[in-house]
Amino acid sequence: MGTPKPRILPWLVSQLDLGQLEGVAWLDESRTRFRIPWKHGLRQDAQQEDFGIFQAWAEASGAYTPGKDKPDLPTWKRNFRSALNRKEGLRLAEDRSKDPHDPHKVYEFVISGAGNFTELDTSLGTNGGCSTLATQGDILEELLNDMALAPFPDGGPSSLAVVPEQTPPFLLSPTVDIPPPCPNSEPPENPLRRLLVPEEEWEFEVTAFYRGRQVFQQTVFCPRGLRLVASEAGDGTLSGQPIILPDPGLWLTDRGVLGYVRRVLSCLGRGLALCRAGQRLWARRLGHCHTYWALGEELLPDSSHGPSGEVPKDEEGDVFDLRPFVSDLIAFLEGSRHSPRYTLWFCMGEPWPQDQPWTKKLVMVKVVPTCLRALLDMARSEGASSLENTVDLHISNSYPLSLTSEQYKAYLQDLVEDMDF
Repeated sequence: MGTPKPRILPWLVSQLDLGQLEGVAWLDESRTRFRIPWKHGLRQDAQQEDFGIFQAWAEASGAYTPGKDKPDLPTWKRNFRSALNRKEGLRLAEDRSKDPHDPHKVYEFVISGAGNFTELDTSLGTNGGCSTLATQGDILEELLNDMALAPFPDGGPSSLAVVPEQTPPFLLSPTVDIPPPCPNSEPPENPLRRLLVPEEEWEFEVTAFYRGRQVFQQTVFCPRGLRLVASEAGDGTLSGQPIILPDPGLWLTDRGVLGYVRRVLSCLGRGLALCRAGQRLWARRLGHCHTYWALGEELLPDSSHGPSGEVPKDEEGDVFDLRPFVSDLIAFLEGSRHSPRYTLWFCMGEPWPQDQPWTKKLVMVKVVPTCLRALLDMARSEGASSLENTVDLHISNSYPLSLTSEQYKAYLQDLVEDMDF
């Protein structure tokens, strides 16, 4: 049998006590606060020692075997962060990962009394199951034993390296002096942040279908969102750029279908609004026309599993979250068979096309954030799991971007961390 995977908090405490990893150290003698180096992998002054804690946990947890597996810093870093975030007895006290000279994060054990750690890790009995009948004192003793902590003579361990929080930056090695401030030591600007974060710069491709026939397509920048409407006459006090759906009389010859489509459009009223707030997109129905939505493939709506929901009337309803998309895109780069979805489909005036082809529905509208399509195209350009060469990313009204697979994944991970904290 293989060696069982260690629990991260006892393992981390042992690494802090050993003091052998660069920049990993206790910050107080009560051993409740500690620091972890958190340097961006694309900084020009980045060295292997800066990421020792992430690699050490990857090896200890069995996720990486030197000489067998390919080094993958972004994944090591993400797995380490995720493992810490799942622990209720630990919290992120300070995020100094953007510090140009000493990027790091300070974590803190949550304590309810002097020296009493609470919920540091899963409390297990001797048989491997949860000890639900154990007293609080038994749980504490078990946790302390698991972490190999013992009373220290003279009030503290003589070999424990405690680092004051106001000390100068850590040395990269014992023989290297602290370098002078260097403008190139800061991590490069994340180009994906410029693409994804500014709310005013998102571009949308809007395509409308009447009875399965494409009748309209327009790509627009919408600083304050967009509104799907049926005529130019509208409420000028509402925010959002009006996107006018065309007169069906120009496209349809079946008088029966034509009449029904016009009836649906007449019920749009002030329109169907779609706006962005932070990392989410929300939709709101401003007229009488009931509308169902789904997050599906770009070529086809997800008609087999029903709608994701109905657009609420006169209130905001979330229809897309950027963070899961970026996380799924990272997984796709790492070999996941499922690519993240980003295309919004709206079915207006009728139930969602679950029991019949979507091409039979009177009015269907597809909305694609073009920046998300470009990000997925970049991952697909060489095959997501084998993206080794430099690829170019060209986005409408933007700048060309050339990145390697590792750079691309590191920038995506940087975005996820910012959205987390």
